[in-house]
Amino acid sequence: MQLNAQALGTLTVGMRDPRITKVGYYLRRFKLDEFPQFVNVLLGEMSVVGPRPETPDFVELYTAEQRKVLFVSPGITDFASLKYFTENEILEQSTNPKETYINEVMPQKLKLNLEYIKRQNLLIDLKIIGATFLKIFGIK
Repeated sequence: MQLNAQALGTLTVGMRDPRITKVGYYLRRFKLDEFPQFVNVLLGEMSVVGPRPETPDFVELYTAEQRKVLFVSPGITDFASLKYFTENEILEQSTNPKETYINEVMPQKLKLNLEYIKRQNLLIDLKIIGATFLKIFGIK
């Protein structure tokens, strides 16, 4: 991202977001920008699978039920990441990306995360990890 990119907003819209550098474009395209989060996994601050962390401005909009996702370790990948793998493209097509995210995308992602929390186990985690690799490499 460009220096001070957060001043222009926290929602990334499209792969040609002007805040993203040329190198950043390719890092994001192949999800390599997520790799440093493995350090957080090694430090015990995150897990490989779990609800993706959200920015505080969007967390403020959560209902009491949706806030349950805050009580489990955040993860690098989850069912919501798989379903919304092309989220940037979805938001890029919207006339109001922030509104689309708040009213359409975020509630669906939270619903998937709450379902994961109810059902989580090693087999589901392995399924999510496998599906994530397939998505990254364009196999599925």
